[in-house]
Amino acid sequence: MESHRIFLQNTLIIGLPAFLVAASMGSCQTGQQEQKAEKPEQKKNVLLIVVDDLRPELSCYGKKQIHSPNLDGLASDGVLFQRAYCNIPVSGASRASLLTGLRPTRDRFLHYYTWADSTAPNVTCLPQHFKNNGYYTLSRGKVFHHQEDRSESWDENWRPPTKGSWRDYQLPENIRRDTSGSRRGPAWENAAVPDSAYRDGKIANKALADLQRIKEKDSPFFLALGFFKPHLPFNAPAEYWDKYEREKVRLPYNDFQPIDAPDEAMHNWGELRNYGNIPQEGPVSDSMAKTLIHGYHACVSYVDAQIGKVLDELERLDMAENTTVILFGDHGWNLREHGLWCKHCNFRTSLRSTLIVRDPEIDGGKQTDALVEFVDIYPTLCNLCDLPQPDHLAGNSFVPVMKSPNMEWKDHVISKWYDGVSLKTDKYLYTEWSTADTAIYERMLYNHRVDLEETRDISDMPQNEALIKRLSEELHENWGEEFSKQ
Repeated sequence: MESHRIFLQNTLIIGLPAFLVAASMGSCQTGQQEQKAEKPEQKKNVLLIVVDDLRPELSCYGKKQIHSPNLDGLASDGVLFQRAYCNIPVSGASRASLLTGLRPTRDRFLHYYTWADSTAPNVTCLPQHFKNNGYYTLSRGKVFHHQEDRSESWDENWRPPTKGSWRDYQLPENIRRDTSGSRRGPAWENAAVPDSAYRDGKIANKALADLQRIKEKDSPFFLALGFFKPHLPFNAPAEYWDKYEREKVRLPYNDFQPIDAPDEAMHNWGELRNYGNIPQEGPVSDSMAKTLIHGYHACVSYVDAQIGKVLDELERLDMAENTTVILFGDHGWNLREHGLWCKHCNFRTSLRSTLIVRDPEIDGGKQTDALVEFVDIYPTLCNLCDLPQPDHLAGNSFVPVMKSPNMEWKDHVISKWYDGVSLKTDKYLYTEWSTADTAIYERMLYNHRVDLEETRDISDMPQNEALIKRLSEELHENWGEEFSKQ
């Protein structure tokens, strides 16, 4: 991008007689306003987009059955991260960790109702850091899990209205079921309504108006958009359900507990069972599984369309050339892999997520297999926007990887779900479960080079004893004090 030139309004003219100086200055003002100095080049804006439960289920990630043209376009203009891992596979804790730049510990960032206010009260969070450095900060939708969390970080903080409950059903019968019984409404809704009927459509429309308004501000902006879909319930306008043919929906082949995997690795997907049409125990039928996957895909296409509207408006307003765009899912999601639904576990399907970054000063159209983790996002945005990095940050800026996708980078990332802590290396995903005194009571290991879908736990194989010892030492060394912190 071209740098703006800075002109000085009043130039001292040296070596000329006074009358020539006066004549020169006068002629510049004859018949016109005195020329004003151009503003110094403004800092880059930031458009941060977080999508709830968005695993890498996009065409640009090789899932060619998915209709995601807008996110595919963003990836073609930016850098796509093939191996981005969340630090905690649940919304509240993942966002609190990412937005504070802190890792989880044994007693910090544990569950969906985590508050950054109470778990990291003295730490400057990401939007606050940008606000402190002259940015106008706006939160739209679900950015922090709780709207009131770190509310002082935002100049503007808004979530869209809903019908009945946050589940935002549009069909009257579903609204009644959701608000009148002890259980929620159905796990999906296919309704012939416009995009703006659901919350994500409202968020997109709000963002369009925001961009038109803040374009005129003197300060740079940090606009954070938190889209709700494809989070349960899988509610989307009929148009997006119609993009997929039900008979072409495929169930995963690894829909079983991995061979020799410990029971600690599994869960009862209670998040899904809360919905009124889901059985309280046992697996769902193949027919229902197909409907759920169909609904997830419909929601991905719906949110893709809403994000596309925002990206198009950024271009139309000529703001894209000075705006860094970062998009990520807050964690992964299981679509019946390992017989599981939802997140809340240490399998790759829960830990790996979507991450795409487009920066106007870095060539796009790249993909990288570098291991990155979500605590790296805070320092990266500081780096891209030439802001100082607070001392408390646990991650590292991956700007070097954006410039050189094949460079040597981190050799591991770490994720945690309650007692289970996972070390992801280039080749392995190793998890161990331990008590507060660090006594290990269970392990799990997968070789991703030969078993990417994690069908067999190889931690108990005698030939892997030395490998397990090395990976455990590496995990404890890199988790360090935070691993055993009480």
